[in-house]
Amino acid sequence: MSEQYKYILDESKLPKAWYNINADMPVAPAPVLHPQTKEPVTPDFLSVLFPMSLIMQEISTERYIEIPEPVREVYKLWRPTPFFRAHRLEKALDTPAHIYYKYEGVSPVGSHKPNTAVAQAFYNKEAGTHALTTETGAGQWGSALAMACNFFGMDLEVYMVKVSYNQKPYRRMVIESYGAEVYASPTDRTNYGRSVLAQDPDSPGSLGIAISEAVEVAATSGGTKKYSLGSVLNHVLLHQTVIGEEVLLQLEMAGEYPDMVIACTGGGSNFGGFAFPFLRKNFTEGKQTKIIAAEPAASPSLTRGKYAFDYGDTAQMAPIVKMHTLGHTFVPPTIHAGGLRYHGMSPQVSALVEHGFVEARSVNQLATFEAALTFARTEGIIPAPEPTHAIRVAIDEALKCKETGEAKVIVFNLCGHGHFDMAAYDAYLKGQLVDYEYPAEEIEEAMSHLPEVAF
Repeated sequence: MSEQYKYILDESKLPKAWYNINADMPVAPAPVLHPQTKEPVTPDFLSVLFPMSLIMQEISTERYIEIPEPVREVYKLWRPTPFFRAHRLEKALDTPAHIYYKYEGVSPVGSHKPNTAVAQAFYNKEAGTHALTTETGAGQWGSALAMACNFFGMDLEVYMVKVSYNQKPYRRMVIESYGAEVYASPTDRTNYGRSVLAQDPDSPGSLGIAISEAVEVAATSGGTKKYSLGSVLNHVLLHQTVIGEEVLLQLEMAGEYPDMVIACTGGGSNFGGFAFPFLRKNFTEGKQTKIIAAEPAASPSLTRGKYAFDYGDTAQMAPIVKMHTLGHTFVPPTIHAGGLRYHGMSPQVSALVEHGFVEARSVNQLATFEAALTFARTEGIIPAPEPTHAIRVAIDEALKCKETGEAKVIVFNLCGHGHFDMAAYDAYLKGQLVDYEYPAEEIEEAMSHLPEVAF
């Protein structure tokens, strides 16, 4: 009997609803606070940045939220995405483990990000928004939102973290090809950007700084522009759960159920979208799947950060949320996994880690690229630097199975390809990449700036 390598769902199986983990969260959500008053925000405050439809999704406790038909129609350009059994990787590792991965790199822009980009563009267009502003790190989110805004006839301004803008010029070109404008953040276009450059003309930027610029542009536009976020907030993770819902169906096809589910974490959208449907099974059906969040050791918000109220951006303009944070003034080292260089983490993911429902692990940069090449040379796909963290943990777990003889089922999310990240691979192959030590002193200093709140 020949081995089956991939599990393909028909378009008719494309999920009709997103899963909202708020319905099953075993811990009460912390309030979202106004950045100035530090009191719980009102919908009126949030409506400066987001359309009311997304605000209502942010606070909803309905278990399932219907995916609008126009969004599903765009999804069909690449969804459902394929699910693979990594037979060749298993053999190379000589492990009895069964390794599976979901591949989101087949989307037009090569990552999972369009799952929420298309939804956010649709809801903004429906609400009469004229243009969107956003930030992007590695450029995957900026590419996805540029594509989505093009589909729905909206303008877009992208503030791209400067170090990634320089490291990944092809992603900038992709963004521009869809008709959006992209700027290297910090810029001289905003008050906050100018203040950063005045203090450090050579600032490499960070997601926190880029968020501040995008938020400022939207907030001062007189209502003509709204802000769109690629991770962290509840409604963003909600839209990504189309991934995990498909995986549940594909595992049924394979006749398996996972012992562990692994995904990388930067702000939490890829992780939440992949893992939340499995957490639903844990919470409501008594399943015992181990859920692992893999993050970079250079920006270890979950494993070394503090669970506290903090600003979502560096300029203290975005709402204050309770999350694992390294401090909103912290600028992470310039690792190549640009999409994971964020000081904070999704409040939902943070609460789940804090209360022991999710295990967090940090991985060094060199170990991730070693795992990436092992994967590429067996499975053929060159992964983006971000999911290499999940691959590293999956390989480590498979090697443990080799020692114990257990045939555990390991499932991870390969959230994007690395075709525009070849400079990182070039640096690794030339021995030019280094591991960054956890910058304890810098983070300790950043922690001193956490807001004082009464909650």
